[in-house]
Amino acid sequence: MGVDYYNVLKVNRKATDDDLKKAYRRLAMTWHPDKNPGNKQEAEAKFKQISEAYEVLSDPQKRAVYDQYGEEGLKGMPAPGSSSSAANDFIFNPRNAEDIFAEFFGSSPFGFGSMGRAKSMRFQGDGGSIFGSFGGTENVFRSYNEGVGAGMGSQLRKAPPVESKLPCSLEDLYTGSTRKMKISRSVLDSSGRLVPESEILTIEIKPGWKKGTKITFPDKGNEQANLLPADLVFVIDEKPHEVYKRDGNDLIVNQKISLAEALGGTSVELTTLDGRQLSIPVTDVVSPGFELVIAKEGMPIIREPGRKGNLRIKFEVKFPSRLTPEQRAGLKRILGS
Repeated sequence: MGVDYYNVLKVNRKATDDDLKKAYRRLAMTWHPDKNPGNKQEAEAKFKQISEAYEVLSDPQKRAVYDQYGEEGLKGMPAPGSSSSAANDFIFNPRNAEDIFAEFFGSSPFGFGSMGRAKSMRFQGDGGSIFGSFGGTENVFRSYNEGVGAGMGSQLRKAPPVESKLPCSLEDLYTGSTRKMKISRSVLDSSGRLVPESEILTIEIKPGWKKGTKITFPDKGNEQANLLPADLVFVIDEKPHEVYKRDGNDLIVNQKISLAEALGGTSVELTTLDGRQLSIPVTDVVSPGFELVIAKEGMPIIREPGRKGNLRIKFEVKFPSRLTPEQRAGLKRILGS
C-alpha cells in the first residue's frame, strides 16, 4: 500500500476534517525545516510527507482513491502483482509543501527560509495556478504577508514560556526517576476557536540533576491567535531531606556525638539515598569544626558519568550539663597526664 498517510498524521481512518486540520497544524509547525536548522534534511522530508498526507486525506476524491487503491494507485503506479495502475486514469501529483503550509496558516511563522524559494516560484501566476495569476513573485510575497500587515519576511511572535516547579526528593535526584505529568491547555481548532486539550507528558529525571535544572517541552503551552504556542518548562525544585543536605555534588550530614565518643571513638550508621547501609568508623579525636570526608558517596556528577561527589560528616559534640566531683577529678587526672 506504500505510505500510510493516516499513520503519518497520527489519526485513525475515521478522522474528520477537523481532526486532519488539527493534526496537520501540530505536525507541520513541529517539522517545518526553518524550525529545525540543525536537522534540516530529515525535517524537510518529514514536512513534505506530512503535507502530502494532509493534501490527500483532506480531499474527498483523493482520499477515496487512496483508501481503495493505496499510494500506488493514487499516483498511477502499478500495484504489487499488477502491470497497470489500479486507479486507471487517476494520477496524483503532490503539491508543493510550502504552498499548503502558506494556504493553511495564512502567513509564515518562520519567515522565508530554506523552502521559501520553491514556494514563491510555485505561486507565480501563469493562469495555471490554483490561486490564479498574481502577476509575479513580488505580488506573491505581498499577498502572502498582507494578512498580518507586517511586510515581507514577517514572523509571528512566540508567547513567553510557561514555567512550573517540579518538586523532587534527593532520592529522585540521586537514582533518577520517571514522572508522568498530565497537562491541560487551550489550543486553537481549525476554525480558530480555543478549545481545551489534555495530554500526558513523560519527564525523565537524570541522576545528578540539580535544583534549577529546566526541562522544556516546545510548543506545549496555551495557544493564542497570532502567536506561536508557548514552551512549557518544568524547573527542578529540591525537597528538604531529613538526613542529608546537598552542597553542589557533595552530601552533608550533621551528626551529634557525646564528649566520650568524641574523645574515645565511635561509628556513624547511615542509610544511603539508594538504600545501602553504611557503617563509618570514627577513630580520630573529634575537635570543634572536625569534618569526616567519605569519597564517592555524594551525588552523581551529571557531566561525568560514573563519578560522584563526597559525603561530608560534620560533628556536633554534646557536652555534659554537669559533672560530679569524682568525674571532674577523674577527667583532670586522665587529661592532665
